[in-house]
Amino acid sequence: MHRHGYKGRKFGRETDQRLALTRGLMCSLIKYQSIETTLARAKEIRRSTEKLITLAKKGGLANRRLIIARLGDIETADLLVDVIAPQIKRDSGYLKIEHTGFRRGDNSEMGTISFVDEISLEKKAAKKEAK
Repeated sequence: MHRHGYKGRKFGRETDQRLALTRGLMCSLIKYQSIETTLARAKEIRRSTEKLITLAKKGGLANRRLIIARLGDIETADLLVDVIAPQIKRDSGYLKIEHTGFRRGDNSEMGTISFVDEISLEKKAAKKEAK
C-alpha cells in the first residue's frame, strides 16, 4: 500500500480530538510565547502556526476571520493580529524548537517551541489605556 496524500501526525487520536489538541496548543503558544510539549506535537503545530502568522502579517478582515475560525478563540486571534504580527520582521521561520530532554514517565522526547524574535505584549496594555 502507498501512503500518498496522508499529511500530518495522528497522535493516536480521532480527528476531532486531534483538532482540539492542536488548537489548544496553538492558542497556548500565542498567549505565552513559549510552551514545552513533546517533540512530535511541537513539530506538528509549527506547521499550522506559521501559516497563521503569515495570514496575520498580511492583515485584512478576511484573514482575521480565517485566523479566528482556525484558532476558535477571538481574544487569541486579536492578540496575534494586533500585537504579535506587527512585531515580527522576518518573512518565514517565525518559530524555533529546542530539544529539552526526555519525559520521566514514558521517556518521550520533549521540546520547547517559541518565537524566534523577542515579542513584547506591552502594546496591548497601551491600546486599552488609550481607549
